[in-house]
Amino acid sequence: MVEQILSKTYSPSEVEWRIYKLWEKSNFFNPDKLPERHKTPFSIVIPPPNITGSLHMGHALNTIIQDILVRQKRMQGFKTLWLPGTDHAGIATQNVVEKELKKEGLSRHDLGREKFIERVWQWRKIYGNIILDQLKKLGASCDWSRTRFTMDEEYQEAVKEAFLHYFEKGWIYQGKRVINWCPRCQTSLSDLEIEYQEEKSNLWYIKYPLKNSPDFIVVATTRPETMLGDSAVAVNPKDERYKNLVGKMVILPIQNREIPIITDPLIDAKFGTGAVKVTPAHDLTDFEIGLSHKLKSYKAIDEAGRMTGEAGKNYEGLDILECRQKVVEELKSLGLLEKIEPYSHRVAKCYRCEKTIEPLPSKQWFLKMDELAKIAIKEVKNGKVKFIPKKWEKIYFDWLKNIKDWCISRQLWWGHKIPINGVEDVLDTWFSSALWPFATLGWPKKTEDLKTFYPTDILVTDRGIVNLWVARMIFSGMEFMKKIPFRDVYIHATVLTKEGKRMSKSLGTGIDPLGLIEKYGADATRFGIIWQETGAQDIHFGEEAIIAGKKFCNKFWNAARFVLGNKPTRINTNYGSLRSPHEFTRIKNLSEADKKILNELNKLVKSVNKDLGNYHFARALQTIYYFFWHKFCDYYIEESKKQNDEKTQKILLYVLLTSLKLLHPFIPFITEEIYQKLPVQNKKENLMVEEWPEP
Repeated sequence: MVEQILSKTYSPSEVEWRIYKLWEKSNFFNPDKLPERHKTPFSIVIPPPNITGSLHMGHALNTIIQDILVRQKRMQGFKTLWLPGTDHAGIATQNVVEKELKKEGLSRHDLGREKFIERVWQWRKIYGNIILDQLKKLGASCDWSRTRFTMDEEYQEAVKEAFLHYFEKGWIYQGKRVINWCPRCQTSLSDLEIEYQEEKSNLWYIKYPLKNSPDFIVVATTRPETMLGDSAVAVNPKDERYKNLVGKMVILPIQNREIPIITDPLIDAKFGTGAVKVTPAHDLTDFEIGLSHKLKSYKAIDEAGRMTGEAGKNYEGLDILECRQKVVEELKSLGLLEKIEPYSHRVAKCYRCEKTIEPLPSKQWFLKMDELAKIAIKEVKNGKVKFIPKKWEKIYFDWLKNIKDWCISRQLWWGHKIPINGVEDVLDTWFSSALWPFATLGWPKKTEDLKTFYPTDILVTDRGIVNLWVARMIFSGMEFMKKIPFRDVYIHATVLTKEGKRMSKSLGTGIDPLGLIEKYGADATRFGIIWQETGAQDIHFGEEAIIAGKKFCNKFWNAARFVLGNKPTRINTNYGSLRSPHEFTRIKNLSEADKKILNELNKLVKSVNKDLGNYHFARALQTIYYFFWHKFCDYYIEESKKQNDEKTQKILLYVLLTSLKLLHPFIPFITEEIYQKLPVQNKKENLMVEEWPEP
């Protein structure tokens, strides 16, 4: 009876946990523990997930792509570092802990700042690394011994060093400007931290009477309540309709103050009547117009989202919607409301709590962006940093060319305190994460890690943070290290529902990758996700690809059982004879089937190397799949049954071993399990430090 080396069926739940423990025990995730041949450094830093986060499909895709690159490079003999870590996520984490306090009938103000920060650290100790543990279930081969956190003591020193560097150069200043304010989170937000939601509302057409005239000018607005803070009415200088009115004064309804009619090129002549109200304190564009025309600013709304004394005694203390209703009613009674039209428009929302953003004048800290933007543009234009696909360069350049000074202060308690006496604000979370590629390696100290692994080789990320994070890392790397932080930026696809919509947990359209792993196994999940990732277009995710991945894993397992279960395998085959195809060129009497499979295998190796070198992950996987299923299983294994000799068995083993190597970055658990059972002498301790196939 033939001895079976592999069990009859493959059980991911039994194998995956055991294999991950085997990898951790080997210490090969740590580049310092790799075998002697691993000398040339290759490094990736993980886009740090928020400590409030849990694994979603975007994380899964991002992690799998990085793991494919890292595992291939490790097998190619690179001293490979994949550095993991988490971001403190100022707003998100503070919100989570405040919700916990609310259950106890407390607020952060009841605790005070110091005690509240203690509670956040307690929360982080319990929950902060959950997402990193979830990445392990996917098979992520990060060097966990180097895990970093943006609030680590050493990292805090790096953030302080960066702030003081900019401050001493005169690039950080404090100023009063209109910023995006979240009344719920009670903090400022950058333009990149707000999300827009389509909302159905109205367009109100209001008559502004001309001074000393029975005539009036009609303005259209989506926010009638802010008219209480108007400083002017503006039209486009090319709009001939209002040529004779420019320079005249109108009487602001309700407030009864005189304001001028001005022209400004920022006005869209196609919106409403072409005449718009200008409220410098409550609109970012109006603020710029106000500066240009030296208009007075009236703050009609406060930080809590309620009307101020400057809005008038009849409105002071009302919330925004109450005020809107009252203003509209009064305009009607005065005969100054011409009409109301239904109107859909995009409304700015806080990216964390989804409350409507209020543009407000506020004293904040800003980082001058003129010189830094030039640096970031230059390094991509000269080709030192490459975007893949290249189309994402346009979004990058467009933002940098129209950039405003960065509001870096936040009115939170959790985060990096601004290192200036008397300042209670903390820094924008993105200020600290902009230092990630070098602060994680020990900067500002001149560490061995920094010397060895900076600059990193590639950043794998999502399109949504090209400006939030990628651009800021590039200019930070050049400013502090005088080197780019990475050479390639791979922007992967976005995982959408099968219908092409964004996944949403709240709407019940999100897919939990941990659920897929539990149901089908990590390898099948990795297979199914990468199978659909072309890089050029978004993934309309279908579970069918995961099911196909499970079927392929079963096919692979059964083929390996056949190869390892054949009697000639029991001879002590020397591993060295399976490392190179040259061994087979010296064998006489190769059959046509032998020659064909060896030739096809060599073509496969060439193709996979080329595709992975160009970040064509799906194409590489699909090529291996078709080779193994059709050319090896359907053709050669069937032919081998007719030949059934030692030469054939050696070829079977060679093709299996090479396939194991090529598939390992994609489906690491099953390939490692089979490799551990190969009945050959002198093989490596783990498949993940095997030598990568070269044509």
